[in-house]
Amino acid sequence: MIEHVAIIGGGFSGSLAAINLVRHDGPRATLIDRAADAGTGLAYGAAHPAHLLNVRAGNMSAFPDDPAHFTRWLETQGTTAGPQTFVPRLVYGAYLRAVLDQVIADHPDRLRIVRGEVTDLIKTDAVRVVMADGASVTADAAILALGNLPPHAPGGLDLDALPAARYAGDCWAADATAGLGDEDTVLVLGTGQTMVDVALLLEAKGFAGRIVALSRRGLLPHAHAAPGAPFTPIRDRPASVLSALVRTLRARSEAVGWRGAIDELRPFTQDMWRAASVAERARFIRHARPWWDIHRHRLAPDVAERMAALRANGRLALVAGKVDGVARCADGVEVAWRPRGADDVARLTVQRIINCTGPQGDLRRTSATVLQRLTARGAIRPDPAALGIDVDDQMRVLSADGTPSDRLFALGPMTRGAFWEIVAVPDIRTQAWTLARRLSNAHWVAEGL
Repeated sequence: MIEHVAIIGGGFSGSLAAINLVRHDGPRATLIDRAADAGTGLAYGAAHPAHLLNVRAGNMSAFPDDPAHFTRWLETQGTTAGPQTFVPRLVYGAYLRAVLDQVIADHPDRLRIVRGEVTDLIKTDAVRVVMADGASVTADAAILALGNLPPHAPGGLDLDALPAARYAGDCWAADATAGLGDEDTVLVLGTGQTMVDVALLLEAKGFAGRIVALSRRGLLPHAHAAPGAPFTPIRDRPASVLSALVRTLRARSEAVGWRGAIDELRPFTQDMWRAASVAERARFIRHARPWWDIHRHRLAPDVAERMAALRANGRLALVAGKVDGVARCADGVEVAWRPRGADDVARLTVQRIINCTGPQGDLRRTSATVLQRLTARGAIRPDPAALGIDVDDQMRVLSADGTPSDRLFALGPMTRGAFWEIVAVPDIRTQAWTLARRLSNAHWVAEGL
């Protein structure tokens, strides 16, 4: 019987799992996080006021069974933000922390927070969570809710050839954007949402230099638009074969617009991914993922306008290609890069390189001690696409031989290999709610009762 659950990671995924265990009268929860202020995670705790959510407030409730929870909280804060507003991420972080604090205040015997860095999980009849300082927590089950892991250095980037001050592997570190002058050029690796955050942060800090954003295809996320005319969405799950899916999207885009065509897939996406073969998933990742990402994960309109202004005045350039090599030079770093489709190498002198290539989930390359040890023992294994931790449809981790664990679970972006669409709040909140209900034996009770 599970009476106590240890949750490793105090960001959105872990906090929501803990909160929902209490809401559903489930096991006691211990939320373990290395940060002093659990509840917000990197996405909402390290944000700048210039960073906005890329989902409208009306779809950002922490609870799938109470969709207006966030907008009601906004009203209590005296804000005029409505359901269609893209609010600052810091505001959303304050909301998450307020929800967590309230649950702890109301149920101090059911939920506690422990600060520490988890280095191992030892599973016997129970689960012992071992931390770097030697302390441990013993529970009946554990949930890995580690969020996004930091990106790897891209191929062609020899870190030994770079002075430490010229390369920022962690774009959220305080010194990643510090010490730059108005005549400097910054090379940002990646052109997705994280690059947008860094560009906005540089602008907010008054940086007047030049930003060059480089990725394989040089694609920038598209913008949200005002809600269009209502239409009847598809009722049947489309085929998971990539060629058939592309044809469906093109036809539906002509009928209802590309945003409608993408959005109407939301109820089916996870089932489509699970139904796809390993080969078909690999084909999607290799050929379609960049296009899917820029259409599916959009920018708030205000953010898109600011990015357009930066490009129009020449302060931001998007280029397609890959790094071929780096070398120190008198003015900073000379970057050799190969434009997409070209044979010749171009060269660019920059004063800072910032890695915004996005999160990694390959357990074979991670530096997270707890994941290294669990993988080495065969307690967990990489999913076939090397996107994260392999789990079944009940979020139970799979051991090296494919056996599901009855004591160890995983949530959030590290389960992308099993669910694909599991990086946005609407998807993670449902996953955390579902697992908490299962561990609380509340999944046998009809929703709303």
